[in-house]
Amino acid sequence: MSKTSSDAARRPRRIVVLGSTGSIGTQTLDVARRHPDKIEVVALAAGTRASDLLEQARDLGVHHMALGDESQAGGAIAADLRDQAGKDGSLGFGSDAVAALVDLDGVDVVVNALVGAAGLRASYDTLKAGRVLALANKESLVVGGDIIMPLANRPGLLMPIDSEHGAIYQCLVGEDPAEAVRLWVTASGGPFLGRTHAELTRVTPAEALAHPNWNMGAKISIDSSTLMNKGLEVIEAHHLFGCPYDGISVVVQPQSAIHSMVEFSDGSVKAHLGTTDMRIPIQYALSYPDRWDAPVEPLDFTKLGSLDFCAPDTDTFRCLALARAAGERGGTLPCAMNAANEVAVAAFLAGEGTYLGIAACVEAVMERHDVEEVESIEQLESVDAWARRTARANVR
Repeated sequence: MSKTSSDAARRPRRIVVLGSTGSIGTQTLDVARRHPDKIEVVALAAGTRASDLLEQARDLGVHHMALGDESQAGGAIAADLRDQAGKDGSLGFGSDAVAALVDLDGVDVVVNALVGAAGLRASYDTLKAGRVLALANKESLVVGGDIIMPLANRPGLLMPIDSEHGAIYQCLVGEDPAEAVRLWVTASGGPFLGRTHAELTRVTPAEALAHPNWNMGAKISIDSSTLMNKGLEVIEAHHLFGCPYDGISVVVQPQSAIHSMVEFSDGSVKAHLGTTDMRIPIQYALSYPDRWDAPVEPLDFTKLGSLDFCAPDTDTFRCLALARAAGERGGTLPCAMNAANEVAVAAFLAGEGTYLGIAACVEAVMERHDVEEVESIEQLESVDAWARRTARANVR
């Protein structure tokens, strides 16, 4: 090994964290703090939380920053952010400034923890630049899997941060993918497991946000409660692992101890088990192909108790069936479906729509969409804008 390659192997991995102030972003920074000899955070981007972004940058000594909210460019906090950037750093505002961070010199890994379809372009640009994409943004593949996956043209270039997809990825390590006959995506069932349709008519945002097992952001918590999250993950799994939809099943596993499973042609099943903490899949995405010391207490099987399984109730929680139908139809329909869901979830959280109205809104937009084959990011952005307008007219 040459001295240059040896030095590169020893130096910390230089990472950019997009969405640093959200749930995945803050846990990524926690992993970085635990492994300062292995990870160097070189850039941070946030949506609106300028004060949190500044605090993170000061704590980690980061001088390249971006804030998605352009309206804060002239605010009081902007001056402090500029001071933190200094003469050798950078500070930008708006979506283009966020995406530009992936092109910084010397970046090894980009953690895309942006929420919603806004993360698609950042994922595309990261892979286009040949950087490792540690992907927590589901919508990149749900909306743009047809144009993202061809760019992930070598092992380890796209590392899923999702608990479920990270689990499947690890179950497939060392295996022939052609011998995997079924992917089992596990679901906790969310806070309303076992509820009937009638019992969901008066659900409040606070109730839907109270996930029994995972600590997540608001949007993904609502998606988990409606099972839309599992629908998005089915589409992701299709793209990530090249698996046909009839080879992907969802099973409810309420303890969230089994994060997903892979069934092989000889009848064997590999399951990935562990503590319900997102820092485990985050760390694996950053450490691959190595494994670093655990960031959390390991699962104690003597205290776990039982492992329960049941089929998801897709009649009551219709979002799972709608998302699967969008994925199976393909083209631009998943993009329209996803945009409608984002609008409906935001309306519900704002008290402008109902819980059951989320699925109704998504279905209305899907029925109105003229599906096209995916051709470009610009096309997907146009479909996304149309779907959002249509969804706002169908919030109920």
